[in-house]
Amino acid sequence: MSALAVRAILTACLVVLIAWVARKSPNLGGLIASIPLISTLGMIWLWNDTHDTAKVADYTAAALIFFLPSIPMFVIIPLLLRRGYDFWPVLAVALAITMALYWLTSRIAASYGMEL
Repeated sequence: MSALAVRAILTACLVVLIAWVARKSPNLGGLIASIPLISTLGMIWLWNDTHDTAKVADYTAAALIFFLPSIPMFVIIPLLLRRGYDFWPVLAVALAITMALYWLTSRIAASYGMEL
């Protein structure tokens, strides 16, 4: 089996595992989801493919920078759901805001010479 297929299957299994655990225990599912498993796997695979420390360092710095615009989503969703709003519109609003913040972050990063 190709390395790409193994990576895709492993990543999909992690997402399924998180969803399954979250059904049993939302707090434990949230904890597992908050662990940077995918980022860590990406870092490992990048290192394995390139052995380039500069690329790994750039990757981890970018992961940090682009994590920041996702934080409001994790504030907006529980806040609006607990106020009685329906799931799908809340998700749509949170994702739209997150995408706008990603765009803004990418513009700011580009102004500092960070190529995407």
